[in-house]
Amino acid sequence: MELLTLFLAILFIILATVRFKMNPVLSLTLAAIFSGLMLGMDAAKIVSTLGDGFGKTLSGIGLVIAFGTIIGVFLEKTGSTKILANSILSLIGLKRSPLALNLAGFVVSIPVFCDSGFVILSSLNKALSKKSGLPVMVFAIALATGLYSAHVFVPPTPGPLAAAAVIEADLGMVMILGLATAIPVSLAGYFWARYIGKSLKEQDKKSTVAEDEDEKVSKIRPIMAFLPLLAPVLLIALKSIADYPTHPLGEGMIFKVFGFIGSPIVALLIGVFFAFPLAKGTASKERNEWVTSALKQAGAIVLITGAGGAFGAILRTVDIASIIDITTASGTTGLLICFAIAAVLKTAQGSSTVSIITTAAIIAPLLGTFGLESLTDKALCVLAIGAGAMTVSHINDSYFWVVSQFSNMDMKTALKGHTVATFFQGLTGLVVILILHVLL
Repeated sequence: MELLTLFLAILFIILATVRFKMNPVLSLTLAAIFSGLMLGMDAAKIVSTLGDGFGKTLSGIGLVIAFGTIIGVFLEKTGSTKILANSILSLIGLKRSPLALNLAGFVVSIPVFCDSGFVILSSLNKALSKKSGLPVMVFAIALATGLYSAHVFVPPTPGPLAAAAVIEADLGMVMILGLATAIPVSLAGYFWARYIGKSLKEQDKKSTVAEDEDEKVSKIRPIMAFLPLLAPVLLIALKSIADYPTHPLGEGMIFKVFGFIGSPIVALLIGVFFAFPLAKGTASKERNEWVTSALKQAGAIVLITGAGGAFGAILRTVDIASIIDITTASGTTGLLICFAIAAVLKTAQGSSTVSIITTAAIIAPLLGTFGLESLTDKALCVLAIGAGAMTVSHINDSYFWVVSQFSNMDMKTALKGHTVATFFQGLTGLVVILILHVLL
């Protein structure tokens, strides 16, 4: 009965999202209630478990998501994402401009959703194609894959942030290992872009890409554009280093300082205050509207994350490991299962974020069985889920259509270029994660 309940709950989430276009908050909550009833829980217990799971998941992550979203909106609205891209391009050079665009997408997608990042940066594709003489499709796929890699691996992107909360992984460790995994995954997309891009052709239609507003961003210095992103990442990473069992930074005042400013909530809040000066010269009313818009976006993400936590809390009441007979499974097997479940959910319903959150809820009760209980192992579990959640992006994924429409690709071209790229990226991510598991 328990295994059937799990299967039906997953099937319901997929059908509700894909067939009936139900919001993930509702589908996850209904799946949690259904699972509780099928497992024989009484009504009062179901309600209390849902509330506890929702609250516990959001207690340390709600403000982190809100602050991260504010940073992303300010970078987007002020044109600072374009500053980041041009800075990386000038550093790497025109001869390697596809690589520069790939890495620019990687950096931009840490605080900004990959869909928005592609819309913002895709205007660079044709400009760089003309300057370098390389086909525009090379740049389109290089940009898309760079954006996608950070989107599923590196907090404060909501997916890995939510999974870390559900699995109770150390956010700094997820961030450090996420960067180590996402860079080769991004490069895998770049190499595929160089290989396949020359054989792909644009559709003969007017581009949907908007023109740049260079005059709006010309006064922003590159260091100011990078600070809202780099400061929180460095602070959270330093806290994780300070918290390491050997205490490499000591246990005195420095330890306490990094413990405070490196906590995700404070680190992201510091990033927000670095983002505010980017809007210098913008009317305060407009800046306030940006904050309100960001909080609206964050609200939807927070609710999905909390609903995933509630679903996971219901599943934790059952010993799933003994039911599906994986009591002797290894850590490697556990990581493969994380990847497989996320890949099935991603391919079936399209959303990487929903796939990550749902898989984390399913896997959380099994970590002890797999022996994935250390800080490093939990972080790798989050990343294995992320690798699965990018495998693959196709016609039921909004990002697929953003990439295809803003790059003048027909469906066949997008499937051949973008979808196949995400398949190779997911496999690359899995291989890197398994190697890290062996080494660490």
